[in-house]
Amino acid sequence: MATIQFKGKSYVQNHHLTLKYHHLVPNPDASLTDKVSLQDNLIIHGDNLLALKALLPTYAGKVKCIYIDPPYNTGNEGWIYNDNVNSPMMQSWLKANSPVDKEDLARHDKWLCMMMPRLKLLRELLRDDGVIFVSIDDNEVHHLRMLMDEIFGEENYRNSIVVRRGTKNVQSQFENIDALAIGHETILIYTLNSQLRLPKLQHNLGEVEAGKWDTFWRGTDRRTMRFELFGIEPESGQWRWSKDRSFKAKKNYEHYLDNYSSEMSLDEYYVDILTTTSQKLDFIKYDEEEGSVKYYVPPRSYRIMSDAWMDLRTRGDFTDFPTEKHPDMIRRVLIWTTANDPEAIVLDSFAGSGVTAHAVLSLNQEDKGNRKFILIEMEDYAESLTMGRVRKVIKGIPESKDKVLQKGLGGSFSFFDLGNPIEMQAILDGDKLPDYEELARYVFYNATGDEFDPAKVDEKRHYIGENHEYEVYLFYQPSLDYLRSTAFDLDKAENLGRPKPNSKKRLVFAPMKFLDSETLEDYKIEYCQLPFEIYKFKE
Repeated sequence: MATIQFKGKSYVQNHHLTLKYHHLVPNPDASLTDKVSLQDNLIIHGDNLLALKALLPTYAGKVKCIYIDPPYNTGNEGWIYNDNVNSPMMQSWLKANSPVDKEDLARHDKWLCMMMPRLKLLRELLRDDGVIFVSIDDNEVHHLRMLMDEIFGEENYRNSIVVRRGTKNVQSQFENIDALAIGHETILIYTLNSQLRLPKLQHNLGEVEAGKWDTFWRGTDRRTMRFELFGIEPESGQWRWSKDRSFKAKKNYEHYLDNYSSEMSLDEYYVDILTTTSQKLDFIKYDEEEGSVKYYVPPRSYRIMSDAWMDLRTRGDFTDFPTEKHPDMIRRVLIWTTANDPEAIVLDSFAGSGVTAHAVLSLNQEDKGNRKFILIEMEDYAESLTMGRVRKVIKGIPESKDKVLQKGLGGSFSFFDLGNPIEMQAILDGDKLPDYEELARYVFYNATGDEFDPAKVDEKRHYIGENHEYEVYLFYQPSLDYLRSTAFDLDKAENLGRPKPNSKKRLVFAPMKFLDSETLEDYKIEYCQLPFEIYKFKE
């Protein structure tokens, strides 16, 4: 498989593994919920690279649909490479701390260095049947395609969707031009599983299109699909259906003519059979006027979509955000991927104006679904713009022309700020100790690789969850005397109880122990010392 090479790649290709986990600090004042929770809809303010890593203990392998709209690297956006990577070259990029523009000879390298670790973390968050959509334009689409081929696998590439964007027609004033005006953007689509089958994507026509008759002969040439029908056998080409299906369709039409044609139209008959028996009947006939065989195309209220979505408005106008996308575009993505999954989790790590949350809430309101959104925004407008929009569409906008938005879409969200890293040295020094649940989330995920569920935590019992192999216990408290008070001894082992013959092993994390190996084995305990052995069982 071809790979993409760029300046700095060797420093960032495993950068996501070296990142420390950070606290996600609840902000009740900015939230719209009775109880702030990581299980709620989420808006997270902070560097999306660090925030994605902080989400892994709770959401690794859980996200059904990811939509991101990263900087297009046009040279006019003014984004800054800010990832703290330990190399002299990249430290010089940070030291310059200047916006990436068209004069920056390393702007494509910087963009790829910024995207690579983020895409790798997004991949870890996707479900096995998950789908990721990335909006981009011509500035980086070729680089992005190669980067995603490398990270997600070329076999998992599905489509490059073309979407229309408004253009200002300024070329008419010139006799000659350098190039055509750009009237489209691209959405790259990748899955995590090459065997995943996606549903047909249908576009609602707004009204029912009547049934019609169309030519049954096709120009493609398959000898086995040529047979006598109504006294005609094609010398070339083929019939549209197999012999058995064709003769059954002929009988279906004859049955309709003999029994129902005087009572109802063929469209009415087709719909009646479909609604009462769920059968989609085929019909063929001989058209005497044209001297050809015709097949029946049923009435429909939709058309099958291709990879050209030029019917949609790409540019949104809900806010003044310069690169805002339209909710209808995101809704189409969600309808395609989550129509049959109303509990799906949807993630947008370049949240901007909050349009992804708007689209999720809108679709939930329409089909009574319970999809959940996770937004991450690093800029200062995360609270004023991103959260502000989500709050408005939930509570309602009386002055809106949209009657649904006037009443509000309903829902809730919890707002989190990205906090300090969880430092293992801090546990030793007693400095900036993480609270129990934060450390439990970190310990459980790194020890098992499984999702952490805070609802299962029983701090009195020191129990923080279990997987197929272990019950996991954490003996810790965020105080300076935690070493003494949470040391694992015989009393604590006995409080866990004697294990039953077929019970799981106990994985116990504690700062120290006063038990020999025989006693630990007797209680089916595998001991891990905090903080050094948090990764002991992680592959």
